[in-house]
Amino acid sequence: MAVPVPSGRQGFPVAATGPAVPAGRCPSACQPFFFLRLFLGFVRSFFLTLFLLVALAVLALGGAGLWWVHQPLKLPTPSVDLSVEPGTTPRGIAQAVADTGVDVQPQLLYLWFRVSGQDRQMRAGSYELERGVTPKLLLNVLVRGEEATRSVVLVEGWNIGQVRAALAKAEQHKPESVGMSEDALMAALGKPGLHPEGRFFPDTYTYSKGSTDIALLQRAMRAMDKKLEAAWAARAADLPLKSADEALILASIVEKETGKANDRAEIAAVFTNRLRIGMPLQTDPTVIYGMGTAFDGNLRKRDLQTDTPWNTYTRPGLPPTPIAMPGQAALLAAVQPARTSALYFVSRGDGSSEFSENLDAHNRAVNKYIRGR
Repeated sequence: MAVPVPSGRQGFPVAATGPAVPAGRCPSACQPFFFLRLFLGFVRSFFLTLFLLVALAVLALGGAGLWWVHQPLKLPTPSVDLSVEPGTTPRGIAQAVADTGVDVQPQLLYLWFRVSGQDRQMRAGSYELERGVTPKLLLNVLVRGEEATRSVVLVEGWNIGQVRAALAKAEQHKPESVGMSEDALMAALGKPGLHPEGRFFPDTYTYSKGSTDIALLQRAMRAMDKKLEAAWAARAADLPLKSADEALILASIVEKETGKANDRAEIAAVFTNRLRIGMPLQTDPTVIYGMGTAFDGNLRKRDLQTDTPWNTYTRPGLPPTPIAMPGQAALLAAVQPARTSALYFVSRGDGSSEFSENLDAHNRAVNKYIRGR
């Protein structure tokens, strides 16, 4: 049977406009989930692009941050003092840096502290920032607690007046003891009633900028206490000294009398030998100390005959206090004197001493080295 062919209005057959669709198949646009797959592909592309952009941004920011932490901070002056009080938060430290005049955003500096993971390790203290410091170096300084320090030297043989004068002139130091009497000073140091002479160990002391002379003197006093205690514990068995304080007094005399280190133990022996037999020490430095400001650089016969508590020509035994700060070697010499019978010594003029066991030998040495006979 013939099948009718569709035709247009004129009866002509209708031409096909596309490929034939096999029986039972549907164009892709009508397949299930086509638009869903298309949407998901778009989403994947979008987020992949977004991820790449974010990654690039992070890398850029990281690179900029890495560059920034190695760039010198701009300081208003060649050096800037930074004080970090105990309990200051990392944000507070960042703000304190900016408050000194350093050209830095405190929020950015705080972010660097946080990102570093060391923000809780920064220490309180007094710091000095110098030109060339970078955020990284700044953090290292704060974490290590590298405070700005100065130093002062307390010299062996100095008296308390010289010590206080040196501290009053010390750089970036607070001279709190200026104007204090010696009694008030020792009370402030926790040793009321103790004479200050010889109580501080001569050494080089470092201190933080802005710290006080009282704090430094406390350190020097503790150091002397420890040195004296150790020396006294190592004293010779037959030492004619009753206490560590007497050893300190003798050590101060040895310190002032010694010109050359090799003579120190023998000089100490002269004085311990005299103490054993009750012979006056007759040492010039004690007379000079007792004269105080009246000493003009020349020691005269009348000075030796003028009595003071420290004049060992007019008074037997040791003076009532040390006359200077003895060093470690003088402390040890006082408690471990040389084994000798010498009772006299005189300077040879080159710093060394000539020792004698009797007065006749001593007078000959005086004629030779002092009078030039």
